Formats: sequence, C-alpha cells, structure tokens
Amino acid sequence: MSAQWTRRQFLAALAATGLSLRMPALMAATRKKVIARGIPSSGEQLPVIGMGTWRTFNVGGDQHLVSERTEVLKTFFELGGTLVDSSPMYGSADDVMGEALDSLNAPDRVFSANKIWTRDGSDTREQDRASRRKWGIDRFDLQQIHNLLAWEAHLQTLKQMKVDGSIRYLGITTSHGRRHRDLARIMEQEPLDFVQLTYNVLDREAEQYLLPLARERGIAVIANRPFQGGSLFRRYQSEPLPGWAEEAGCGNWAEFFLKFIVSHPAVTCAIPATTSVKHMEENMGALYGKLPDEQQRRQMADYVAKL
Repeated sequence: MSAQWTRRQFLAALAATGLSLRMPALMAATRKKVIARGIPSSGEQLPVIGMGTWRTFNVGGDQHLVSERTEVLKTFFELGGTLVDSSPMYGSADDVMGEALDSLNAPDRVFSANKIWTRDGSDTREQDRASRRKWGIDRFDLQQIHNLLAWEAHLQTLKQMKVDGSIRYLGITTSHGRRHRDLARIMEQEPLDFVQLTYNVLDREAEQYLLPLARERGIAVIANRPFQGGSLFRRYQSEPLPGWAEEAGCGNWAEFFLKFIVSHPAVTCAIPATTSVKHMEENMGALYGKLPDEQQRRQMADYVAKL
C-alpha cells in the first residue's frame, strides 16, 4: 500500500470521527510533543500556550458568532491547549464559554481559569458559583482576584475554598503594567499558586523584579496581552521575520511573539485571544518545536526594537 493512500485513509478516518480536516498543522502537531511547564506549587504540567477570552468571547447571544467561537475553542483543544482564562468582567464571555464547552462535550478537557471581580469582599463564593454555572463545571481549576480588586478579603476566602476543595489553585492578576509594586508585595507575603501579568516582547517591565520573584517564591506566571491586544501584529506583520527566526523555532510572527514570552524560565503559560481558527492554528504552533535560548531571546528583543 502506498504512503499516499495511507494518508488518504487517515484523513477519511478523521472525517468519520468528526474531527476537522482543515489543517496539516493538526496532523503534524499530533506527532510532536507539547511544550509544557510545571506549576511550581504542585508539579502539574500545563501546556505553555493557553487561551484568553477578553473581547473575543463577548458576543452576546449571536448564535453565528457563538458557533465561530466554538470552532476556535475546538481548534485550541485539538492542537493541545488546556488552559482557558476568563472573567465576569468580560461581558458574555463566561456564558459563551459554557455554551461552547457543552457543544464540544469538553468540560473535562479544559484547565478552567476565572476571576473574582467585585468590590464586595463577602461576595467571593457567590461570584465563583455564578461563573461555574455559566461554564457548566463543578469547580474552577484556578480562581484569581481580578486586578487586585478587594484582594485582601477575596484572598482569605479563596484560601479557605482551596482548603475545602472548591478550587484547586488560587491567584491574583494585573494587566497593562499596572500596580506592579503592589503585586510584588502580595507575592512576597501570601501563598499564591499563580500570578497573571502583562508580558510581551515590548512590555518587559516584569523582567525587572516580578518574574525573578515568581521563580524565587515558586509561583506560576500567566502572561496576558502577549500581542498587546493585537497592536504587535498591526505594527510588525508587514515586516520580514529575521533570517535566523527558524533557528529560534519561529515560523511566523505569532510564534515569534509567543515563544519569546514562554521561553522565559519564570513564565508558565501565555494566553493569546483570537476570533479566528487560522490565527488559533498559528498561535498553537508556539506549543511545539524548540524554544529560543537566552542569546536568541536577546536577538529577538533587539530585532523588534530596531524595526
């Protein structure tokens, strides 16, 4: 039997199981090992590319858009992703995520990360329950305090929720480079499993003390705004990749931006957001192959800075 015919048979088998036939990338990815990092507080492995839902999953009840987002999530899972991050702040994102997970019969495939976003420090458990109902899950793997809002009260409740098994991990977030010194003080004093912060090839303030502190304290790091809300593509995608990009494991700008982030030894996971299956495929390419070494990371930052 020829190799070509064997490939056809494989594609037909995929079709029979209902899997997507859209991507050679899927076939290639399933033959490679996912790049993963351990959560310091437990050792549990997480794929280094996750998925955000800010703006992208806030589509209300538009069923056409909900179906499109479900395809994006399906692609994410097919290509090895697990961690999905959302928040009650993100409009209808929690509802849409729940509908997508139900449609894909995939609640058990997701590492679920959500946030507490209320000034009422006594409302932690109720907001967690409300978000769980929307997602259709029994508990969140990770529950985070959104942008340090009423963090003292929420953190005390989250500690107890972790003890009683209502959540698996607890964390705290910031974004857009805000309140880094406040976050550092909390990291120094509190038993956090995760922090979430802004880090990308241009926004590198976290390298100064937050990322080293996370390594020292054994705290996992989720990097948000890896593409600066899309502005990195608007600024650079018309520029050529450097000739040495392939040596650093990068075949396109998405991989370049993401691999710069997740190659930092303190970073556990980056969470790009997208509305496009094609862009999700490009993002998930950063989950495979090799990561840049320290010298290549410096080259990457220098190259972008000079464009």
